[in-house]
Amino acid sequence: MTTVPSGPPPLLNIANVLTGVRLVLVPVFLAALFTDGGTNTGWRLVASGVFALAAITDRFDGELARSRGLVTSFGTIADPIADKALMGSALIGLSMLGQVWWWVTIVIMVREVGITVLRFSVLRHGIIPASRGGKAKTLVQTVAIGLYVLPLVELTGHGGAVDGARGAVMAVAVVLTVVTGIDYVLRAARLRSASASA
Repeated sequence: MTTVPSGPPPLLNIANVLTGVRLVLVPVFLAALFTDGGTNTGWRLVASGVFALAAITDRFDGELARSRGLVTSFGTIADPIADKALMGSALIGLSMLGQVWWWVTIVIMVREVGITVLRFSVLRHGIIPASRGGKAKTLVQTVAIGLYVLPLVELTGHGGAVDGARGAVMAVAVVLTVVTGIDYVLRAARLRSASASA
């Protein structure tokens, strides 16, 4: 059984450290992604590994914070910033390399930044917890981006099949991004309404 501390959690705790690691990994990921104009297979594999490691920290820092009573104001703010920095830098980087359409990057980033701002704006009324759809969106986005970062065409030699597969996963990610974004807006409106009528 996990023991939850009785006092306020320390700022320097495992959850916040993982969030900080994710932020530090972003420029490392970008450096590996853009080496040799993004065409070096070895460096693309390095970029894929760094992206995967950063994504894993995203999976565990929030769970550790909640389960061990380590939720801090810093973590509440830094965690979504680290998430958006990782996903945003990957999407923008891939679009700059001509591998992901700019409209896909814009749609996803507008939704992510907009919903983050929305969630902070309604904090005085209550917290909007992550939904199952939101968690599924994050997972599919991560997989889709990972498929684009990996040099799969160079490794397999099957460009058409690879492009079709990762394009399909990205399409699902975009649909989930838009649908869950609308859901968050509706939930925020209900939260405001309930708070106003209380």
